[in-house]
Amino acid sequence: MTDIVIYHNPDCGTSRNVLALIRNSGVEPHVVEYLKTPPARALLIEMIDRAGMTARDLLREKGTPFAELGLGDASLSDDMLVDAMIAHPILINRPLVVTPLGVKLCRPSETVLDILPDAQRGAFAKEDGEQIVDAAGHRIPPE
Repeated sequence: MTDIVIYHNPDCGTSRNVLALIRNSGVEPHVVEYLKTPPARALLIEMIDRAGMTARDLLREKGTPFAELGLGDASLSDDMLVDAMIAHPILINRPLVVTPLGVKLCRPSETVLDILPDAQRGAFAKEDGEQIVDAAGHRIPPE
């Protein structure tokens, strides 16, 4: 059984699409609603590193206290940004997915296909109707 973890926000359409794509590969992932159960600081740092990102790359601006906290200040260190994400988990962009093939911020949702070890088991369309996987389980290239 493949072990996959998704740091998920059920109110986010992209996050719901990623969760559905993981399930379409035949895997039931560990779902962590990170707004209720944020990752520990050390785990968050590890996931940022494994994803090849910086803390700033993972920061979410829209619908968060980003501006109020002055997080646009380029002089802030990664440690300071991680501290802000730990204090305000809504600042963590989503969905963040951990698989045996890597860690990735899956925006847009079809980027999760790059790190899923198992093939898609059938067609898949995002909530907006965009078809991204065909009936044979193959990724449909963007137009």
